[in-house]
Amino acid sequence: MEQLKHECGIAMIRLRKPLGYFAERYGTAKYALNKLYLLMEKQHNRGQEGAGMACVKLSAPAGEEFMFRERAEGTGAITDIFAAAAKRMSAAEREGASEEELPFVGDIYMGHLRYSTTGRSGLTYIHPFLRRSNYRAATMALCGNFNMTNIDEIFASLVKCGQHPRTTADTTLLLEQIGHSLDMYIERLHGMAGKDSPDETETVRRMESLLRMEEVIAPCARTWDGGFVICGATGSGETFVLRDPWGIRPAFYHVNDEMAVVASERPVIQTVMDLDTDSIEELGPGEALLTSADGSVRTVQVLEARKRSACSFERIYFSRGSDRDIYRERKGLGAGVVPGILEAIDGDIEGTVFSFVPNTAEIAFYGMEEELENRLNAIKARRLTEAGTDDPDTVASILSGKVRIEKVAIKDIKLRTFITEGSCRDDLAGHVYDISYGSVCEGVDNLVAIDDSIVRGTTLRRSIVRILARLHPRRLVIVSSAPQIRYPDFYGIDMSDIGSLIAFRAAVELLGEEREKALSEIYQRALAQRELPADKRTNCVKALYDRFTDDEITGMITRLVTPPNTECPVSIVYQSLEALHRICPDHRGDWYFSGDYPTPGGMRLVNEAFIRYYETERHTIKIL
Repeated sequence: MEQLKHECGIAMIRLRKPLGYFAERYGTAKYALNKLYLLMEKQHNRGQEGAGMACVKLSAPAGEEFMFRERAEGTGAITDIFAAAAKRMSAAEREGASEEELPFVGDIYMGHLRYSTTGRSGLTYIHPFLRRSNYRAATMALCGNFNMTNIDEIFASLVKCGQHPRTTADTTLLLEQIGHSLDMYIERLHGMAGKDSPDETETVRRMESLLRMEEVIAPCARTWDGGFVICGATGSGETFVLRDPWGIRPAFYHVNDEMAVVASERPVIQTVMDLDTDSIEELGPGEALLTSADGSVRTVQVLEARKRSACSFERIYFSRGSDRDIYRERKGLGAGVVPGILEAIDGDIEGTVFSFVPNTAEIAFYGMEEELENRLNAIKARRLTEAGTDDPDTVASILSGKVRIEKVAIKDIKLRTFITEGSCRDDLAGHVYDISYGSVCEGVDNLVAIDDSIVRGTTLRRSIVRILARLHPRRLVIVSSAPQIRYPDFYGIDMSDIGSLIAFRAAVELLGEEREKALSEIYQRALAQRELPADKRTNCVKALYDRFTDDEITGMITRLVTPPNTECPVSIVYQSLEALHRICPDHRGDWYFSGDYPTPGGMRLVNEAFIRYYETERHTIKIL
C-alpha cells in the first residue's frame, strides 16, 4: 500500500521512587531516561517527521531549571534529541555536577514521535509544547496523539475567555486551553491553602499537594471532538494521560512500585520493561491515568465512555505486529480473504503462486497461507476418498499437492521521484519493487499477492501491478486484507482528501452520464447539513456508494489501477466489512470503510470534504 502518515506515538514515565534509588539498584540515575529512549525507538513506526522529549526534575532548587526539553526534525530525530541531551549532561558533568544534578535526569519523562496530518511542518509544531511559569504547578508540558475535528470551536472558546491566541495550531490551542483552566484552578486552591498558612512558601506547598489534574482537564476535554490521547506534566509533579471517550486512539500503561509507564502500543512496554502481556493495562475510553506530586497513581473516568470505536487501522497496519492479539488478528485477516481468492482463481490452488507485497502484509500472508493449506488438505481428503485405492503411487500423487509460496516482490530501494514528472515519474516509481524472475510459470500459473490495504491506488498502478505483470502470470490477483477505503479519516490518519481515494474515484466513474446530476444532488445536501445541529448531521456521501454493489466498485477500481497494455487479466479481492468485525471484534472503528463516524465532528468534516471536492472539480465533472 501507499505509506500513510498517521497517528503519532507517545511515551511517558513517572518515577515513584527517588533518583538515588535507581542509581543504587540499577547503577545509574539515568535509568528512566534510557527507558524513554527505548520506548521511543520501539515506536519509530508511528512518527518519522520529528521527535521531542521533556523532563521534569522535582529536586531542582530555586534558581535552577526544573523542566527540560529537546526537539528535532527528520527521520533521525530520536537519535538527535538524545544526543543533544547527552551533550548538555556532559557539559554539566565537566562543571562538577553529580549524576542526579544533571539536566535531563529527573522524575518525569515525556516523549513524542510526530507524523503530521495537517501539512504543517517545522520545529515549532513538534511536541512536547511547554507553558512556562515561575510557579512549578503552573508550568506544563503537553504532547499527544490526536486530531481534533472542532479546533475552530476551541479557538473561539479561548477568544471568548478574553485570550488572544497567536496561532491556530491545535496543540498550542489545547495547551492554552488547559493552561487557562490550570490557572483558574490554582487560583482557587491558593485561596484554600492560604488559610492559616504561616507564609507564601507554605501556601504554595499546600496548594501543590491539593492539585488534582482531573479537575483541570475535565472542563476542557468536554469541549473536544476527535480521537485523542493527551499527555501532560506539571513542574510540581502532576501528570495525566487522557484517552478520548470513543477509544479511537490507543494508550497502554503499566504501574509498579518504581514507576508508571505509558505508551501508544502494548508490546513496546512489554519489551522495554520485560513484562508479560497480561501485566499491561489498556486505558479505557474517557479514562485518565494520573499521578500526584507525591507519586501516587490513580485512574479516573474523566469523560463518559461512548460507543467504543477503537481504530481498526491500528490492527490492520499501524501498530506493531508483535502484539499478541494484533498478530493473531492480522493472520485472521489473511484467512478471511481466502474465499474471495478461491473464487478469483476458480479454486485452482495448486496452479497458483501465492505471495505478499512487502513488508506490512507479511503477517496476513501467513494467515492466508494457513487457511489455503486447510482448504487444500480438505481437497486431498476428498480425492483420496473418491479414489478408493491404497495404491502408493496414486496416494503419493494426491498428497503431493501443496500451496506454492514465493517471495515474488522485493522492496528494493526508496526512489526519489520528485525530480521528474509525468511518464518519467511513473517509470521510476515502477522500480520501487523488484521481482523474483522465474518464480511463476509464464502463462500457466496464477499469481496472488496480498497487501494490507488499498488507499489511493497510485502505488498499485505505478508500481505493483506493472512489475508483477512482468512475470506473465495467467491471472494476477491483488488482495487487500482491509475492506474498500471509501471515506476520509479526520482522527489522525492522513486520508482527509476524499478525491484521492481510489474507491471514491471508482464510484464517480460508475456514475457515467448521471455524474453531474448525482454529484450536484449530494453537494446540495451537504451544504444543507451546515444549518443542522451537530447531532442531526448525516454522511451525505453514502448516497454515492448506495447506487452500486461492492463488486461493481471493485471492478471499476481494478480498471483504474491496471496500467495500459497489461497483458494478463487483473482482479482485486477485498476483505468484507463483516469479516473485519468478526476478526477484530474489539476494534470496530470503521468510518473509513463504512462512513459511520463516531463523533459529530467527523460527520461534519466528511460533508465538508465532499463540498471541497465538488467545488474544486466541478469544471471536470460534466461528461462532454
